[in-house]
Amino acid sequence: MDKYILCLSVFLFSVIFTVIIEAILIPLLAKKAKQPIYEGGPVWHLNKSGTPTMGGIAFVLSISLSTILVAFLLIANGRSRFGISILITALFAIGNALVGLFDDMMKLYKKENAGLTPLQKLGLQLILSILFLMARARFSGDGSSVDFGLVNVDFGIFYYPLAIVILLGIINCANLTDGIDGLASSVAAVIGLAFLLIGFASSYDTPIISSALVGGSCGFLFFNSHPAKIFMGDTGSLFLGAIAAGLAFSMNNPLLIIPIGIVYVIEGASVILQVAVYKLTGKRLFKMAPLHHHLEKCGYGENSICIIAVILTLILSAATLLLMRN
Repeated sequence: MDKYILCLSVFLFSVIFTVIIEAILIPLLAKKAKQPIYEGGPVWHLNKSGTPTMGGIAFVLSISLSTILVAFLLIANGRSRFGISILITALFAIGNALVGLFDDMMKLYKKENAGLTPLQKLGLQLILSILFLMARARFSGDGSSVDFGLVNVDFGIFYYPLAIVILLGIINCANLTDGIDGLASSVAAVIGLAFLLIGFASSYDTPIISSALVGGSCGFLFFNSHPAKIFMGDTGSLFLGAIAAGLAFSMNNPLLIIPIGIVYVIEGASVILQVAVYKLTGKRLFKMAPLHHHLEKCGYGENSICIIAVILTLILSAATLLLMRN
């Protein structure tokens, strides 16, 4: 089967259906699902109160449908290994989206910016991550070795604890990144593009999932770029984080998500550092965490922060691509 045609078809399907579904969802969610704004956030974010949320439903549906259809097509045409790998990643991402959806619905029900407790959310994500790793070990043959291009490194008993930390870390850091208009979706689009270029020559699963991720993210950006007409909610951000992390595992190198998803890593690290420094010294390292809010308080506009994040992701992704090909 022609990989170019499959990737292009998945990309176009994800873009078009995300736009169509979002256009239908916005007026519906505007009546039922208005975003509660965190009162401790930047004061100027309060004018976003009432913007509909859970818009991530659109790209969750379009990406999931396109990838699952192609997965069954690959299985039917004798490429079961790739098809099953796509299904595992898609189901893992859908599971995380459902956690996010439940969290979003609880926030709307309570009419405040607090849904599931951190422990509840983390517990559900841990179960999904364990199931994901078990499925990849059973059906995709994943072991404890990691492919670094020229060499394979066997992490032995440390592989699975490391894998769990990466999965939970990236998923929740992607959630933290979704704090200003267009940031999470633009970063996700570049991450998808990076994995598409890195994995295109060696597999079917990575480029197909990547193409869907780029398409769905771009389709959502049409409505989410500043000023946003709709927010993705935890439904969307947890889904994007799971897809991004899953792509690294489909390349048999979960560590790839660290340089490619550098914005996620920095956003998460900024929160950890803020809490640690405050507890140790009583002073704040940043004006506000995550880092994108610090940049806002330093005078950067939302579009400028998105551009900085995209450029940083592009630079680290290009460096990773060069290293993987040498």
